[in-house]
Amino acid sequence: MNKIAPILLGLSLAVAGSSIAAAQQTASIPKVLQITREFTKPYKGGALHDKTEGAFIAAMTKAKFPAYYLGLDSLSGKARALFLTEYDSFADWEKDNKLVDKNPTLSGELERASVADGELLDEVDSGVFTRDDDLSYKPHADISHARYMEISEFHVRAGHQKDWHKIAKIVKDAHDKAGTHAHWAMFEVAYGAPDGTFLALSADDSMADIDTGYAEDKKFRDALGEDGMKELDRLFADTVDSSDSQLFAVNPKQSYVDPEWIKAEPGFWSPKPAAKPAAAAAKPAAAPAMKTP
Repeated sequence: MNKIAPILLGLSLAVAGSSIAAAQQTASIPKVLQITREFTKPYKGGALHDKTEGAFIAAMTKAKFPAYYLGLDSLSGKARALFLTEYDSFADWEKDNKLVDKNPTLSGELERASVADGELLDEVDSGVFTRDDDLSYKPHADISHARYMEISEFHVRAGHQKDWHKIAKIVKDAHDKAGTHAHWAMFEVAYGAPDGTFLALSADDSMADIDTGYAEDKKFRDALGEDGMKELDRLFADTVDSSDSQLFAVNPKQSYVDPEWIKAEPGFWSPKPAAKPAAAAAKPAAAPAMKTP
């Protein structure tokens, strides 16, 4: 697999048989995406982090807070959790912030949850990104069935925006010609990361989607041809000074999602707690030992 641009070359796949047209899907992809990263202390993730994050979800559910977010756990790189919050605009983000300010009960509960959560964390940061439709390719609008998320970060050299768009067109045209299942939504940084930073996000229903991406790599290369691959490699090397890809698993216990998602798949988004084992029957008290005279 050519690793110069793993997302663009087909690691991220659409669900086979999807009947929703790309134009229809794009309308539902968020225009503004906030990504908060929480780097957990060694061995402080898992059930411990699920519990502290559950306090945020309980508070927001009680308040019927309108801004939902998806929680992801890293399967590669440093141990961390990502929280993806979607907004239609920056104005909508401001409205949500004002709702918290006007609700002292909610703000107090969130503050207490933050203090408890902070005990498990080494570092927290946040970035804000805006969607670029010209750089996206058949993105999924409905990610309620996603179980994994592939995120690739690219940093484009200053003055090479036109080349970056040219790369995207070459890659998308090749995927069209090859008939692959590739898909991604591309976002450009607005705040919180160096200028020229782009993120390609793609949701997978299972890891089998990733296997399909590797299997379809030859179709992509054949569509470009040897000369086309050489030109793409050259253009990518001149345009992008760094790229990185990571894999995450959706964590329902750290996700605050639309009630319709929960209603559709309660077994995943709101699983019932495991039944506690039955208490063992009390043993009869032992007779007191006879004292030896």
